[in-house]
Amino acid sequence: MPELDETAHAHGYISNKDAYLKRLRRIEGQARGLQKMVDDEQYCIDILTQVSAMTSALQAVALGLLEDHLSHCVLEAAQSGGTVAEERIREATDAISRLVRS
Repeated sequence: MPELDETAHAHGYISNKDAYLKRLRRIEGQARGLQKMVDDEQYCIDILTQVSAMTSALQAVALGLLEDHLSHCVLEAAQSGGTVAEERIREATDAISRLVRS
């Protein structure tokens, strides 16, 4: 299987990089907040509610990245055709499968 040259083009999420970083920093803050809640022995349901919110935030990031990948990287490869297109489609399919299982 040929190596994919990731430096040949910009990744699909680059145009949204700042927004992704902002969201990930917010999620990082949520994780610290969860640690503090456990350390402070907060009520279980309150912690679970925050875990659910953090999980939803991570899923939103994942879906955004997947959409960017499909509309940029996969589309570009599909237009070019060949083995790179097949590899990009396989990667996207594998990523979708991982997201559905999580």
